[in-house]
Amino acid sequence: MLFDDVMRQRRSIRAFKPDPVAESVVRELLATAACAPSGTNIQPWKVHVVAGEVRERLEREVLAHRELSPDDAGSEFPRSGQRKEPYRSRMRALGKDMYGRIGIPKGDQAAGWAQWGRNYRFFDAPVGLIFTLDKDLDAMSFLDVGMFMQSFMLAAKAKGLDTCAQGAWNNYWTVTRRVLSVPDDEYIIAGMSLGYADDSHPVNGVISEREPLESFAVLHGFE
Repeated sequence: MLFDDVMRQRRSIRAFKPDPVAESVVRELLATAACAPSGTNIQPWKVHVVAGEVRERLEREVLAHRELSPDDAGSEFPRSGQRKEPYRSRMRALGKDMYGRIGIPKGDQAAGWAQWGRNYRFFDAPVGLIFTLDKDLDAMSFLDVGMFMQSFMLAAKAKGLDTCAQGAWNNYWTVTRRVLSVPDDEYIIAGMSLGYADDSHPVNGVISEREPLESFAVLHGFE
């Protein structure tokens, strides 16, 4: 695939086929993603990759904890739950499209809670990834992890695989830390689903709109 095609065809997939992804493929994708840039080449990203029985245990225990302690959803590191315009409208537009496609009406809290819980099943993908970061690094290293994740997603798409980056995994982090033996001096930043898209599922019809160049870029000095 041409790079432009990879960029334009990559999207967040929220329903996957059960088809397995070979360990050798995952290793290749990680090695490719490791070419991502990082500030002064510190390469701060760390990744726990789960499949099979370990993935199933992680999903099972996080979902059980979520039902017993639904309010225990805060992340370890500072995050703002408030979003001003235009970010709030963009988020709501995506949610309306997604929930409309899968038949969840506005205000149906039980159905919304169940759908959100699919994050903790990696949307049925055969492989899940959990990204962590040393706590003594500053905010710039979060950017480095983001670039690593983006590189991984593009490498996956180039090989016909699909992904979904999931901020939901920095919630209920105490369970993830315990199950995967993540050291106490690392933040659990995010997760990611990896597998093959179930194109028959309506949720995968969601294609989020992109803002025009004029809304986010200011070009200086060009004649």
